[in-house]
Formats: sequence, C-alpha cells, structure tokens
Amino acid sequence: MGLFKTTIGAIRSGLTKTRERLSGGLRRLVSGRTLSDELIDEIEHHLITADVGVATTRAIIDELRRAHRAGEIERGEDAIDFLRGQLKERWIDADRSLAVAPTAPTVILVAGINGAGKTTSVAKIAKSLRDDGRSVLLAAADTFRAGAVAQLAIWAERLGVELVRGTAGADPAAVAYDAAEAALARGVDVLLIDTAGRLHTQVNLMRQLTKIRDVVAKKIPGAPHEVLLVLDATAGQNAIAQAEQFRDAIDLTGIFLAKLDGTAKGGIVVAIRDRLGIPVKLVGVGETPDDVEPFDPDAFVDAMFGE
Repeated sequence: MGLFKTTIGAIRSGLTKTRERLSGGLRRLVSGRTLSDELIDEIEHHLITADVGVATTRAIIDELRRAHRAGEIERGEDAIDFLRGQLKERWIDADRSLAVAPTAPTVILVAGINGAGKTTSVAKIAKSLRDDGRSVLLAAADTFRAGAVAQLAIWAERLGVELVRGTAGADPAAVAYDAAEAALARGVDVLLIDTAGRLHTQVNLMRQLTKIRDVVAKKIPGAPHEVLLVLDATAGQNAIAQAEQFRDAIDLTGIFLAKLDGTAKGGIVVAIRDRLGIPVKLVGVGETPDDVEPFDPDAFVDAMFGE
C-alpha cells in the first residue's frame, strides 16, 4: 500500500532528540581535531551510547579506521560525512510498503507489549488507510484489558471506522475470527487487528498470539498479509530482545517504530536492521493520528545528522 508519503520535515522534527545526541555530540567531539586512533575510539563509544548497536558500530568503525590508515580521512569533521555514508549503505533496496492481498480484505495483524504505543499506532494506520479511500474494519482482540478495548473504541468513533469487539475476557482468537467473518461479509478493504499487549517473556500469551494468526489464516487464505510489531523507540536495545521473541512466534513482516519523537535513541533503527533483518516500515513521530511516516533510510540518516 503506497498510501504513506515521507514528509522530510516531520522526520526531521521527530528526530530532534536523536540528532542532538548523535550528531550534535559528534560535532562537538570532533570539532577542530585531527582524526586519530584515540578520536576514533571516542567516536565508537559515542555511537554505542546512541543505541546504534555494538555490532553495527564496530563494523562502521572498522571501515573508518581503514579509511584513516589509508590516508583518506584526516580531519575529525570529515569522519561525520563518512559515518553518514556508511549508515546509508547498510540498507539494501527493499519494498517497505504495506502488503496488499490479491483479493480483499487485506489483513494486518499488529502486536507489541503493553506501553509500546500499539493501539495508538493502529489508529494511525487506520486513519492513513481511510485518508487513502480504503474501507477499514478494526478488531479489538486485546480482550484482557477493558481499557485497551475502550481506547480502540474511542479511536474507531473518532475515525469513523467500524469495530468488532468481544466481551471482557473473551477468547482473543474468537474475536479475530468474528472480525474476519465480518470483513468478508461487509466487503471491506482492510481488516486491522489489534492484539493484546503481550509481554514477550510470557510463553502462554505468545502462544495465544500464534493462535490468532492461525485462526485468521483459516478464514481468509493467505492472511495475515502483514504482521507488524510495534516497538517503543525509547526502549533502545531492549526492543531488540522483544522483537526476536515476537519474530519466532508470529513471522513478523515489518516493524512500526513508535515514540521516535520522544527519544534520543533513534539509532536503534540501525541495530534493528542489522540484528533482525526485519524492515522498519513505519515510524511514529508524534501523538496525533497524522503523526506517522514511512521509513525512508536516506531521509532518516540525513535527519539524524542534521540535514
């Protein structure tokens, strides 16, 4: 679904804290200095503390050392442009758009732990779909928390989207099945399923999430067509461990990185790319339903480095 359009200003604004920490700190670190092994060590430490990730940082720093020893980089300031180029090269060309089923409805399953911003992220996706002229049906499969269902119901009313919900404590898979039936009967374009905010360490809850996926697949062949994991950007490296557990349970197809505007740890996007190989497809850059952007690696890296 090519409905999301990158807004450079929004990405730049959303990365303000990350840019101040990563780029601002780097510029202060290298200003007026000649590149040396000692300075490269300091740059390495700075990247790691910005949550770029240990493995990623070491790979980039190895290239920086090689370039320095080959006489290609002498000034500390020049190292910044080199780092920017290295970060951009770490992303291969890929389709980061949301999947579209050959025959409607397209089913998008959204998972994530409590507090990650999952339900708000679901609302952002729903609004973008509606703005693109697509009909949407929401499924409130987070039946363990009455507050979660109520929150999604409020969003559904605000956005003018229909909602399928069950009784408190109902089997989430049963709600998902009912929603799949309703989506077929009503001929909607997209079924968007909000699942329970499962802690990735709770095995039984992860199994329930797998059950939801399997139940939907039986009702709608090929579903879910998109399985998005909402990660809280403020969690930094902890988000990686969460993603690994979810990936094993439900075959993730993409990541929605939420709360990017509230953290200085935007470098986590790079670590996600290298550690998981799961594409970041969307980023949340604010609190309103309009504050969602497609992930564009070049625009993202430029925004991190102040362009």
